[in-house]
Amino acid sequence: MGETLSAGALKVQEALRTFGLTTQVIHMPQTTRTAQEAAQTIGCSVSQIVKSILFKGTASGKPILVLASGVNRVSERIIVELVGEPIAKADAEFVREQSGFAIGGVPPLAHRVTPRTFIDRDLFQYEEAWAAAGSPFEVFRVTAPELAQMTGGEVIKVHD
Repeated sequence: MGETLSAGALKVQEALRTFGLTTQVIHMPQTTRTAQEAAQTIGCSVSQIVKSILFKGTASGKPILVLASGVNRVSERIIVELVGEPIAKADAEFVREQSGFAIGGVPPLAHRVTPRTFIDRDLFQYEEAWAAAGSPFEVFRVTAPELAQMTGGEVIKVHD
């Protein structure tokens, strides 16, 4: 875990400091690309993994970020009702263009374009959660209230 952080992770670390958070980005020895891989590598439950899922408003073209517990499947119907337009799952190009990060390492903050953000209320039941920090090998410990603070996200029920 003494690896040098990637440029993306350094950007995330700086953004965390900006919010006054002292949590450290950690380079992991194995990939944390999926919620299952992240939980195994970190040694926590899949439900404590924060999945950063980017959608695209099909009318506006704007990014919509859903921060979901690793065990929950996001209901696109719920998101559509909240944003008032149809959405599509973002492709790799849109994700990189809007967030500045590749799928599998998208953090909840430090995006190129600030997305409208929704936070899974189920994350609030855990003392700590883990989020991607810019690459498939870098993560940081976070609490749900900190996620809300750093993203300005709306806390919702993300699944049916």
